[in-house]
Amino acid sequence: MGAWSIWHWVIVLLVVVLVFGSSKLGNLGGDLGRALRGFKKGMSDDEDKNSQLRADPPPPPPPPEPSAESTPDPARDRVER
Repeated sequence: MGAWSIWHWVIVLLVVVLVFGSSKLGNLGGDLGRALRGFKKGMSDDEDKNSQLRADPPPPPPPPEPSAESTPDPARDRVER
């Protein structure tokens, strides 16, 4: 094994339980579990939205209508020499 044997980890776990208490560690575990469930639900909802968009993409926007300002002016493009 490495430098940390099983007995080192048992002592660390015992110190953590003594410092934080078992009820606070239980609450922390429950909070972590709820956070992971929420994350997984959010990821699956996002995948559902992406698959729905791939199946039914939105229609393309209509082309812009030409206006008087956007038509080229041949007099303006002329270069004087």
